Amino acid sequence: MKIVIDTNVLISGMLNPSGPSGRIVDLLRSGSLQVVVDDRILSEYTDVLRRKYFLGYFRKSEREDVIEYLSKNSYYTLSRIVAQDMPDEGDVPFLEIALSERVPLITGNLKHYPERARMGCNVLSPKQFIDRFFATGNRAKLNV
Repeated sequence: MKIVIDTNVLISGMLNPSGPSGRIVDLLRSGSLQVVVDDRILSEYTDVLRRKYFLGYFRKSEREDVIEYLSKNSYYTLSRIVAQDMPDEGDVPFLEIALSERVPLITGNLKHYPERARMGCNVLSPKQFIDRFFATGNRAKLNV
């Protein structure tokens, strides 16, 4: 199953492997999920993971391993949709790619994706996604 994950979910999942975001990261590692990216999203993942702040949590080699994994195992695409009226322009690529590929967008910041700007995209918190993913017969309902 393909999904778009906001950077905060990726980082949260790496910092707290036992929480819902951690379960999403585990599903990515296992191949049950595949993250959908474009150059803007991959660039953001890379920029955030390389911040000095995270040296206290991950060795440089671990961060580079994650970047390499995402570079080689993500589904690359281009946006065919232009998202507007977003509170934070940094969130635009995530919504555009989720809409373009008709996949769910998982974020820890639901307020950054107001209903008026979603254009029908299925935007879920990590907990909502995990609950629905593991609910019997509901996997197909996760798509936009």
